[in-house]
Amino acid sequence: MRLEEYIKNRLADGRIGEDVGGIISQLADAAMVISKTIRLSGIEYDLGAETGAENSDGDEQKTLDVLAEDIIINHLKHTAASHILSEEQDDPITTGQDGQVMVAIDPLDGSSNIAVNVSVGTIFSLMPRQDAPIACAGRDQLAAGFFVYGPQTTLILAVASDQAPQCFILDDRKNSFVAVGGAVSIPTKTEEYAINAAYAEHWFPPVQEWMRQVLAGKQGAYGKAYRMRWVGSMVADAWRIFQRGGVFLYPGDKREGYTDGRLRLVYEANPISFLIEKAGGMATNGKDAILDLTPESLHQRTPLFFGATQEMTRLNTLHHNK
Repeated sequence: MRLEEYIKNRLADGRIGEDVGGIISQLADAAMVISKTIRLSGIEYDLGAETGAENSDGDEQKTLDVLAEDIIINHLKHTAASHILSEEQDDPITTGQDGQVMVAIDPLDGSSNIAVNVSVGTIFSLMPRQDAPIACAGRDQLAAGFFVYGPQTTLILAVASDQAPQCFILDDRKNSFVAVGGAVSIPTKTEEYAINAAYAEHWFPPVQEWMRQVLAGKQGAYGKAYRMRWVGSMVADAWRIFQRGGVFLYPGDKREGYTDGRLRLVYEANPISFLIEKAGGMATNGKDAILDLTPESLHQRTPLFFGATQEMTRLNTLHHNK
């Protein structure tokens, strides 16, 4: 099954509208262009170079951050999206269309990894249009997904009516995304985790205690040996979890500016959590389900833990008992 068929089937049975189907199609087209830009244009100029500009949160923008955003915006202007909410912009972009869908994008997640040839990606969320262009609670998303640009260009996608996400791989020969595997399901238990352990001394006690038990292996309270995997590009780490299970942890910590976490609720945490829950996993900020949070601002940050339910439940318990 190709992505075009996936969309056509959901249009036929009324599970999505033409507006949602058209937006997903254009996002896929944009991803093909971004993928080619990464693969071919890197020899012409430094895609990882900083532009001298900053995004809405003060992070240095890379050349490809800007290129990816421009590509996506230009494609979405041909859809019924009323507003585009971008991690790179202070305010929503008004398209001039009178559609009932807003699109939130992280145009290039993991852009700091470009220079060292590590996988990066595009994350997106489709939301019902609000009276004002503000984000909805994650549980009200219409669809969400992310592309990964690596050895393969991949997509994981789900619409609200799906029981589970579907994975696709780009067939460059036919300029089309092809479905791979069946329904995505994350095992409830795991021995594999992803976290940046370099900041362990700054973590709050619940995460430190969880890690203490993990590192104790079979002698610890969890009674098993764990292994660590950390790419440092969330889309790459997330794709691995959707393929073979595991957990991802990006906690808040005691450093200045990190207390409330660093990942964006609207552009990163909500779409990933939407997919995680549909795959049978859990996504939490340590206490509450990410999808139950109502964004207070477009660029609100949050701690993010997602993956196997057993480890997520342990982390929630530790946070509630702190």
